[in-house]
Parts: sequence; structure tokens; C-alpha cells
Amino acid sequence: MKIYINGKYYDEGSAKISVFDHGLLYGDGIFEGIRAYHGRVFRLKEHIDRLFQSAKSILLTIPLPHAEVMKAVVATCRENNLRDGYIRLVVTRGIGTLGLNPNRCKDPSLIIIADKIQLYPPELYQKGMEIVTVPTVRMLHSALNPAIKSLNYLNNVLAKIEANIAGCEEAVMLNAEGYVAECTGDNIFIVSGNQLLTPPLSAGALYGVTRKVVLELGAEAGLKIGEPNLTRHDLFNADECFLTGTGAEVVPIVKIDGRTIGSGQPGPVTLNLVAKYHSLTKVSGEPIYE
Repeated sequence: MKIYINGKYYDEGSAKISVFDHGLLYGDGIFEGIRAYHGRVFRLKEHIDRLFQSAKSILLTIPLPHAEVMKAVVATCRENNLRDGYIRLVVTRGIGTLGLNPNRCKDPSLIIIADKIQLYPPELYQKGMEIVTVPTVRMLHSALNPAIKSLNYLNNVLAKIEANIAGCEEAVMLNAEGYVAECTGDNIFIVSGNQLLTPPLSAGALYGVTRKVVLELGAEAGLKIGEPNLTRHDLFNADECFLTGTGAEVVPIVKIDGRTIGSGQPGPVTLNLVAKYHSLTKVSGEPIYE
């Protein structure tokens, strides 16, 4: 595997960053997870748009312009002969001192890893997943805004640990007001009648690229789209529930906190959206090979 670091490719064993990089020392940086399907990078522009928005929020200068970052992602996939896989794009503040001051970091680092990924076992996509609500609260907007996809993911990691302790792969995170925000690495949706509902960004949900795609597909299918504040009660009484994420794609949820959702099987709306999503990934994206 060849890893891109600041314009050069390195073998996996020789790809290194400094121990003084503030991305390592303080989680001072941002990232994107991107998927490639059938020799195309899916929704690349949207991911790079979000990367630059995260960078602007934390006053981090990305060392390449938008178009060049897109080209670097595609070139890294080509360098690794990747047709189907996962791209992790990381921008760190760069090498600095042991103090917090970001002004001591002169040169941000851009890292691109193109590899394979499998977040969840295949049977969970067929039979559905069970999840739990965890005590760890989603990060406050007034602290570290959840819209920023930063390297400081400890909030999500703690929630993931709690999910694992409960014997689950994923967990529902609430915000400080008790409303549903999202899961540790995925957005959450429910189906209620002809409504497709997901928490608003103001509740602490990440502006998910897959989330946006599924909202578009739901609207095309004639579903009434809504982004209201949702409670656990709303989740428990939904007809269907599923998660979305770049790595996860669309995952059916059949039980939450011991409550069976709908029929206890992946529902027809969810399965239809899964099919539509897979059809879209077959034909859409930035070509890796001309």
C-alpha cells in the first residue's frame, strides 16, 4: 500500500509523522472518510467541500487548493490500484512545540490512505442491527461543534466503548437536552408512516454526505422528509430505523434498548433505500481510471 504524505508516496512501513505533530499531540486536525466504488470516488466534491468547511472553522490552512486535493485523492486510489475501497483523508496542524499554541505549527500535513474497509459483519445488513443508548452525551455546539469533523473523536470513542460493553456494534448518542443526535459514527433515521425523519444538524448530527444522499433518495421515492427533534420514544415507536455513513452505507436497525423496532426485520422502505443507494454508487463518482 502506498500512502500519500505531503505530495509524496510512502510504503506502509515507512509512512510516518513527527511525534511533535499537533494532530497526534492534541487531536488538532480534521479528516474525511470517502468511498470508492467500481473505479469511481463517490461524492468526492461534497467530501472535500466539508473538509474545507471544517478547516475554516478551526482556522487550519489546507496546503493544497480544493481542486488539487480532489486530484490527490484520485491519484492515490490509482497508485494503489483501488477500485472499491475506503479513503481516509487527514489534515493535521503540523509539527509544533509541546504547547497548545497553533501558531507554532508552520506547515500543515496532508495525508491520504486508500485501503479496504468493513465496518460491520455482513449478517447485520441482512438481519438488522441491535443498538443501545449510551450515557456519553454528544459534544455541545458551544464546546467543539459536531459539524467539525475533527481528529478529536474521543467523545465518540467513549460512546463506542459503552456500546461494546453492552454487546452492541453501535450506540445512540443524545445531546445535552435529551434529544437524539446521532450514533458514534453514523447518522440515524426512522420511518414513520410515509415520513422519513432524521435529527436536525442543530441537535448535534454531523452533516453526513451519505445522510444527504439518502434524504435525496427518500424524496425521489415520494417520502415526506423531516428533520425534527427526536426522542428515544420516537425511535422506539418507529416503523423502521436505519443508520447511514460513508463506511457503513445503509444499515437496518431492528432493536433499540431492548425494544423491537417495527416487525423486528429490515423494513421495506429501508430495503428500497439500500437498493437505490447501491444502484447510485455503481454509476456515480469521480473516475479513478480514464
